[in-house]
Amino acid sequence: MDKQYITINYTNVHLCHNDRTILSDVCLQAHSGEMIYLTGQVGSGKSTLLSSMYGNTPIRKGHAIILDHDIQHIRRSSLQYLRRQIGIVHQELRLLSDRTIYENLDFVLRATDWDNKSLRRERIEEVLNWVELPDTGNCYPHELSGGQKQCICIARAILNHPELILADEPTGQLDMENGERVMALLDEVRRQTGCTVVISTHNLQWPDIFPGTQYVCENGELKKKTINQ
Repeated sequence: MDKQYITINYTNVHLCHNDRTILSDVCLQAHSGEMIYLTGQVGSGKSTLLSSMYGNTPIRKGHAIILDHDIQHIRRSSLQYLRRQIGIVHQELRLLSDRTIYENLDFVLRATDWDNKSLRRERIEEVLNWVELPDTGNCYPHELSGGQKQCICIARAILNHPELILADEPTGQLDMENGERVMALLDEVRRQTGCTVVISTHNLQWPDIFPGTQYVCENGELKKKTINQ
């Protein structure tokens, strides 16, 4: 992927929730292969900003481009296509509890038009190997630790070779050791595939350990803070 490709381009964007302005005049630009951190207090707008990139929070004013799509005026059919190019990692471990890990991953592939069963199996084995959990396919989510389940969520997020990964507090429920493992996986995805990774976090240690570009949500504004790479 072209390292100069702009995956996110927000110019003077206003984000609202229930007619209440959350963030004003947001300017943010991210290139392929870049790690972006969104930091700030709880309720400062980090999750709202991430949600807007996925098309869940409307853009009230400004100019917002995600992977060459005008997210403010995007059609429903184009939004579905865009979402297939984006991997999502939530703080909550949203795995289907009544299905095995293999079935959880297979569900995503079948929902995104992977009709060939052998290719689906090959891709699932590939991502499980990638997150170093090759023997978990027949396990149910409750049989895995919190750190393992979040690694599975990363495997799920990269199934469709996304150009952009949005991670909302991906280590919020994990201890330091497991959190660092999850962050290392996200950083490895970025370096290996050239995708952009955007992470909202309250843990200010991560930008020091895994350098990127930091934006701070504060007082209804987004302020850029550059970290030495």
